[in-house]
Amino acid sequence: MERATFGAGCFWGVEAAFRKVKGVGATGVSYMGGSVANPTYEDVCTGRTGHTEVVQVEFDPLQVKYEQLLDLFWQIHNPTKQTAWPAKGEQYCSVIFFHTPEQAAAAEASKEKVQTQFKEPIATEIVPAATMWWAEAHHQQYEEKNGSASCRL
Repeated sequence: MERATFGAGCFWGVEAAFRKVKGVGATGVSYMGGSVANPTYEDVCTGRTGHTEVVQVEFDPLQVKYEQLLDLFWQIHNPTKQTAWPAKGEQYCSVIFFHTPEQAAAAEASKEKVQTQFKEPIATEIVPAATMWWAEAHHQQYEEKNGSASCRL
């Protein structure tokens, strides 16, 4: 299994989208990229911690390629906006956190390819994975537990 980490707006809907992909073994919502250790959802929502709501995806590369996950990432949000969700806030930014040099290269190539579909420049950042803090248990698989999320993609 390999890992991929994506921020594309509210993590409830992003997680639900990736959970439907054949070859994805597990997903989890978390916070990444900030300056505060062990943040809570309430901390992150203030916009003062620098964290992004992200989904960590464990996938079997024999069943699904990283490039296929990137394709889904671009499809589920508008990457030309700094904030990938209608609500304002740094925690909803569009970002790909890469775990290997190969993921970094694939993400950059994918971004260049997708840019041709947009008039505006893509705002998505592609940065090394940082310390990840798991979100609280009630945020994990939120749509499955609650029927549907309030943050539709």
